[in-house]
Amino acid sequence: MSQAIDEDRELVERAQGGDFASFESLVGKYERRVYHLAARIVGQSHDADEVVQQTFLSLIEKLKSFRQEARFSTWLTRVATNHALALLRRRSRRRTVPLAEDRSAETDDVPPHPEYIAQWRETPEQIAARRETRQILDAALDELDEKYRLVFLLRDVERLSTSETAETLGISVANVKVRLLRARMMLRERLTREFGDEGTRLFRGHEH
Repeated sequence: MSQAIDEDRELVERAQGGDFASFESLVGKYERRVYHLAARIVGQSHDADEVVQQTFLSLIEKLKSFRQEARFSTWLTRVATNHALALLRRRSRRRTVPLAEDRSAETDDVPPHPEYIAQWRETPEQIAARRETRQILDAALDELDEKYRLVFLLRDVERLSTSETAETLGISVANVKVRLLRARMMLRERLTREFGDEGTRLFRGHEH
């Protein structure tokens, strides 16, 4: 990780000094990552391509003012996310749900109880080694509501901090924490339905 950060820092400094080859190296290194993030947010490939273009146009415009107070990858992720969210806003005349402050979620400290509880048939390591697991994970992530998917992508996939995620999405830190918890629980339940042993399933009792 430290080596990658140092490499980025050197490329950024050279690019800021007018070395176009270093700028191209940054684009080549992060273009696919930005595309995958954008596709997760906007859903359509042609819109994801637009986000990629806008992100690297912003990179040209803002690179000289980038002071490297944050990691370059973190900064670029925030730029790409903002462009993707701006595109979502243009699709609709009203603000999208993920950008709105969810007050009820902030005060609701009780996470949703999973409906499907069972032991997994294999260990997480064995499941992760399976070829089809990535497709199942992708499908499970796509099933999440947008507000949960965005927080999960930025925190657990892109590794932004809680405060960076909150700032990028324009929501509170408390909102980020609640949404991330719910996203993780929903994903785990979805995977349990796929990999759980039906013979060990626990059923919730009825209260009288």
